[in-house]
This record gives sequence, C-alpha cells and structure tokens, in this order.
Amino acid sequence: MRVAIINPNSTEAMTEAMLRTAQATVPGLTFEGWTSINGPSSIQGPADGLEATPPLLEEIRKAGAAGVDGIIIGCFDDTALTQAAALATCPVIGIGQSCYHRAALMNWRFSVVTTLDVSLPVLKQNILDAGLAQHLVSLHASGVPVLALEADTIPATKQILKTAQKAEEDDGIDAVILGCAGMVHVTQSVRSSLKIPVLDPIETSATCMHWLLSQRDSVDRDPRSGRL
Repeated sequence: MRVAIINPNSTEAMTEAMLRTAQATVPGLTFEGWTSINGPSSIQGPADGLEATPPLLEEIRKAGAAGVDGIIIGCFDDTALTQAAALATCPVIGIGQSCYHRAALMNWRFSVVTTLDVSLPVLKQNILDAGLAQHLVSLHASGVPVLALEADTIPATKQILKTAQKAEEDDGIDAVILGCAGMVHVTQSVRSSLKIPVLDPIETSATCMHWLLSQRDSVDRDPRSGRL
C-alpha cells in the first residue's frame, strides 16, 4: 500500500529525511515524499500555516487523484488537517496528532519540545481540540529554527537535547514528544540521553498509518467513498 507524506513547506531536504525515517520504521508500506513547492520554506506559527494551506490542499487533491491509500501531513502543527481530511477519500493523519494520541493511549503525561515560541499557541490549541489536555504537562520552545535542523545539526541537537533534559528533570512526565518533523535528525541523540520514552513524530505517524491501513479488511467500507 502507498502512503504519501506531504510536506507543507517547500524544503525538499526535510521531505527526504521524513521519507527515509518512515520507510525504515514501516518497511511493509511504500512511502512517497511529496513537497508543497509553493509553500513557505518552513512553518513556524499561525501565519506560516495560513500561507501553507492553499498549496497543501492542492497536494492533497493530487495525492487522492494518484490513488494513494493514506496521507500523512508532515508538519507538527498538523497544518490544515481538518480541511485535508474532508477532501480525501483515504485516511489523513497529522504527525502531531499521532504523537498526542499515542501518548494518551499509553496514559502518559507528556511535554512537547518544539522549535520557536511562535509555534506554542498552535500546538496547545491542537491538543485542546483533540480533548487531550489532561495529558499535556508543558510545551517547550528550544529556540532552534526549523531550517537550522537541516543546516546546523550539531548546535541544534545540543540545544534540543538541553531542552528535553530540562523537561525530563522538571516536568514529572512519562514521555517527551519531539515537536517538529525536522527533528528526525536528533531523535537518537535525545533518546540515548533520556530515561523516559521519546516520541519521534515521523516514526509515530508511520506506525499509526500502518495500523489504520491494516484495519481496512475489518470494516465493511468507508461510507463517504465506498472504498474499503
């Protein structure tokens, strides 16, 4: 089965990193990397999300026309997730959404380590909208811009690790969620330094999509589309 990972920003390197991680996590699915070339170079806060929405929805339409079996929106802000799901006739999930629900199903109290302060209100609202606020302890901005995760990986890793360690020490949490698609580059460094689980959003969403698609044979059909 084919799954499109659609990057709402225009940075191809980030799409490629997400694709590699997803394919390594769930080799039984065929992942395709789609880049919204008319989107902003990165998404940091609500203004970037609004700019990214129209070209992202066009990519959603294209992916549906191409017959993919599932779509992952590759931005932790879950950009235009509700609109995208309404357009598609296949499962559409967000990488932030996947992490929040996985943590909640494990009955974990979690903190999120993300990029900049401007992103925090978007993430908080997404968690509130999902009805999962009781699992959230804190949101932490590392001060690392999204594109620095592609260009300056060593200092970015050090700063994100420092922020994650502080969350582990101060928040009394069961897990840390890495709150940016570009943090695939730092996941292993953070995991090796913390004593609690660290959720990578690309790994988590790939696993979630695999489970969703595995359930297709256990239901009659999608009432909206007639597809299994």
